[in-house]
Amino acid sequence: MESEYVIGGIMAFLLGFIFFYKSAGRRKIAISREVVKCETLKSSENGVKQAEKPAYSDIIIVGAGVAGSALAYTLGKDGRRVHVIERDLTEPDRIVGELLQPGGYLKLMELGLQDCVEDIDAQQVFGYALYKGGRSTKLSYPLEGLDSNVCGRSFHNGRFIQRMREKAASLPNVRLEEGTVTSLLEVKGTIKGVQYKTRTGQELTACAPLTIVCDGCFSNLRRSLCNPKVDIPSCFVALILENCELPYPNHGHVILADPSPILFYRISSLEIRCLVDIPACHQMPSISNGEMTNYLKSKVAPQVFKVSLITGLIYYFLFSISDSKDLTIFCMFQIPPELFDAFISAINKGNIRTMPNRSMPAAPHPTPGALLLGDAFNMRHPLTGGGMTVALSDIVVLRNLLRPLCDFSDAKALCEYLKSFYTLRKPVASTINTLAGALYKVFSTSHDPAQKEMREACFDYLSLGGVFSNGPIALLSGLNPRPLNLVIHFFAVAIYGVGRLIFPLPSAKRMWMGARMISVALGIIFPIIRDEGAQQMFFPRTIPAFCRSLVV
Repeated sequence: MESEYVIGGIMAFLLGFIFFYKSAGRRKIAISREVVKCETLKSSENGVKQAEKPAYSDIIIVGAGVAGSALAYTLGKDGRRVHVIERDLTEPDRIVGELLQPGGYLKLMELGLQDCVEDIDAQQVFGYALYKGGRSTKLSYPLEGLDSNVCGRSFHNGRFIQRMREKAASLPNVRLEEGTVTSLLEVKGTIKGVQYKTRTGQELTACAPLTIVCDGCFSNLRRSLCNPKVDIPSCFVALILENCELPYPNHGHVILADPSPILFYRISSLEIRCLVDIPACHQMPSISNGEMTNYLKSKVAPQVFKVSLITGLIYYFLFSISDSKDLTIFCMFQIPPELFDAFISAINKGNIRTMPNRSMPAAPHPTPGALLLGDAFNMRHPLTGGGMTVALSDIVVLRNLLRPLCDFSDAKALCEYLKSFYTLRKPVASTINTLAGALYKVFSTSHDPAQKEMREACFDYLSLGGVFSNGPIALLSGLNPRPLNLVIHFFAVAIYGVGRLIFPLPSAKRMWMGARMISVALGIIFPIIRDEGAQQMFFPRTIPAFCRSLVV
């Protein structure tokens, strides 16, 4: 009898265990079905062909711009399962991100994406032409010793991005989906994934061990991953000039105008982009009431184009009776008059666009399960066209760090390891960032006589040629982005300016002006270096995270 009770007890225990196991199995199946349901694959209707892809992801990438698309292709090529969520997969139409420096092109080659600048009517760029006060100088990229196809490229930003999206989507383990990420999923301080809305308004959840946020300069997710200090030093006013030529073919043109630089560069075989910079300290003319048209015609056009004395007098008479009181000398050679008709025609067409120029030093909050990249993480003034070079360089650094890792399941250990990313990227990124900020301040007009002398000295220093132009242009192009070289050339400009002042006839006034120039130089570059992080910029090997990255 007792044996029957024992056998019955054992049977009951076994039945209970089996029931519990099946119930747990059903729950696991239900959870996995829910995940699949939340990550239902949808084919793209925006020109990017998308095949059926596995729903589980190793990495979620928020944003499919330059950084997001390049990163998706790079990690996908390394065998990672990548889920990219982009708000709008149609071709973007932006007025920045149109110039890729040669250093950025080398990074594009390193990532295997160099064919993305083909078949989009991209234009080769071999350097810059710099104009000031009727004088000009040509600054060519130091491309000796490099492959013949290595140079800068200028193009329509949207065409370039679409090519990279197509390249990423061609990989079987990369999935592009159109949706708006509304928040990061955080569990006990660790990011587990994202919540997002599809085009139809359906709210879904996507999970992965690592989420990389690349949602651009307007990022709404960066605040939880960094300490954003966004500055808006100026605004670009953009025009497209059609069916005209620049004086130096295949060169960007920079006019040191008043109050700040004006840029010209070709973005297709028939179009030239013109960007007029307006500093934040100046009131932005309104487009709707015609103030912008009047500003471009009365203030900008006379500074940029060569006009005759009679035409200059007519301009002066017409606009001296208007509210515009800040006309400059008209009979000053800048850009040839052939461009004048195209410039005025572009204004009259009314297709005038504006874009705030943002600057934001990288100030990350290392967070388990997440990483920031691209303009969501770090921005600089677009005067030097270095944004894409920094983004692509960051992707190369991140790819090399992630390659030795088999999985990302230990979020805290991964976060500790990826702290080295912020140090390893610094020498290149900080050099380009610092140069952009410093050049913009030097090239802009000022009421300070010492800063005016600095501007003049910079132009003359670059006009010397040889090492005096090759060094700075190698920094600007990303071909030799070394922080120490940047500091050397920057202060060489200041010392050169002082030398021009005090020789051959020094005086107390000139020596005082020279001292003021050195002070201005210090006041320009040191705050930028401080924000970038001097130790990481100049002495990365002293950072513990740098050493840890070498162990893996």
